[in-house]
This record gives sequence, C-alpha cells and structure tokens, in this order.
Amino acid sequence: MPRYALKIEYDGAPFAGWQRQADQPSAQEAIETALERLEPGPHRIAAAGRTDAGVHATGQVAHADLAKDWDPFRLAEALNYHLRPAPVAILACAQVPEEFHARFSARERRYLFRLVQRRAPMTHERGLVWHVRNELDLEAMRAGAAHLVGHHDFTTFRSTLCQSNSPVKTLDEIRIEGLEIPHGREFRFHLRARSFLHNQVRSIVGTLERVGAGSWAPDRVASALAARDRAACGPVSPPQGLYLCGVDYPTDPFA
Repeated sequence: MPRYALKIEYDGAPFAGWQRQADQPSAQEAIETALERLEPGPHRIAAAGRTDAGVHATGQVAHADLAKDWDPFRLAEALNYHLRPAPVAILACAQVPEEFHARFSARERRYLFRLVQRRAPMTHERGLVWHVRNELDLEAMRAGAAHLVGHHDFTTFRSTLCQSNSPVKTLDEIRIEGLEIPHGREFRFHLRARSFLHNQVRSIVGTLERVGAGSWAPDRVASALAARDRAACGPVSPPQGLYLCGVDYPTDPFA
C-alpha cells in the first residue's frame, strides 16, 4: 500500500486534541473521516505529536497508508475539499517509503508559544495567544530559560498523566523574542527538541511568565528543575498560545 506523508495545519480550539477520542471531536478524526470519503476505511493515521485540547499546529506531520496510488497534489486537494468546514488544512503531501513513520522517524520537533502582554482584551487573536495584563521582563525570562537548555530530568515540568517511560529529555533550544505591538508586547517562545514530555512546553512557559512578572527570580527555575517534583513547577500556561510548528526528519519528505 502506498504511504503518504501529510503536513497539517489546524486551529485546536474546537478539538479535544489531536488524538481520536470516542465522544469528542479531534483533528485526527477529521482527517480520517475525510480519507474515508476518498477510499473505504477505516483509516488510522499516525502523527508526529499528540497535541492537547486547544493546542494549534502549523506544521504537524502524519502518515497514511492508502490503497490507491494517488498523485500527492490531488490527494491534498481532495482532502482539503472534504475537510471543510473543519479548521484543518493539508499544506503539503508526499509519497514516502513504507519505512517512514511520522512519529518514530522524526529527529526534532519545534514548538512556538505566543504570549501577548497588553492591558486591553484580545479581539482578533482571541484563542490564538495567551493574554496577560502585567508587564514582563524579557531578559529575566531569558536568564530563567537558560537553566533548562540541555540534558535534564524534567520531572518538575511534566504532567502527572505523562506516559513517557523516562522524564529525561534533551532540550536543544529555548529562544524568546520580544516584539513591540500596538499597546503592548508579544513574546514568542521557540522550543526545539527531539521529543517533549506531556505538558512540558506549557509548564516551562507558565514558569517563565512568573519570572518575567517578577514573582520568581531566574535562579528559582534551576531550583525547580533540580527538585524533580511537580509541586515545584510554576503554573501551567493555557493551551491556546501553543503551536506545533515543525517536525524534522533525516530526509525532508516535502522537499
């Protein structure tokens, strides 16, 4: 059976996460339902990351095995037609070798978290960013983030529901941008690693927001990490600011 890689964008607001669930809508189910309109099913697709409820994607990758030998461009067009009106889009499609696996072949995942600081409520980007009213210190957040880069036990920064076999991960980068916007600032947290624990990014950003607000000293992030205790973590940020924005493979299937 031909295997196809799909690069996917979605708004996570109406979904209970990426993964198919029995009684709630999911991004995976939306795509699998679209596939079943093209070929008899059932279809089950595998993705690079299982994003949580409310989390968005601009570069999710999944793979699907189909009976028909599709032209990738026409497959993407047909899926986008049948996905309407769900806020899901196939950005690119490519036929890949059968050993390609969207999850297990990935060597890096990249997340973006968007946080907007301004006094006024959000209007156009409501549901797409985390809105806070208090001013934040960019350099303090950068100093706190520096303690987390590298190979660490991230027990403090993972959900108690995390199913990963080990809390030890290598965080390759945390880069924080501060952008001036009308009547406020937008902070963009860029995180890069081979893989992440459940709630790791949101736990990190929520903790760094406390540093930026002055409630935590930057060095307290190091102490929280060393504690290896979930209770030492700062508050978990809400999901709507988080985006899975890229997945890298040894060979780019969409090149």
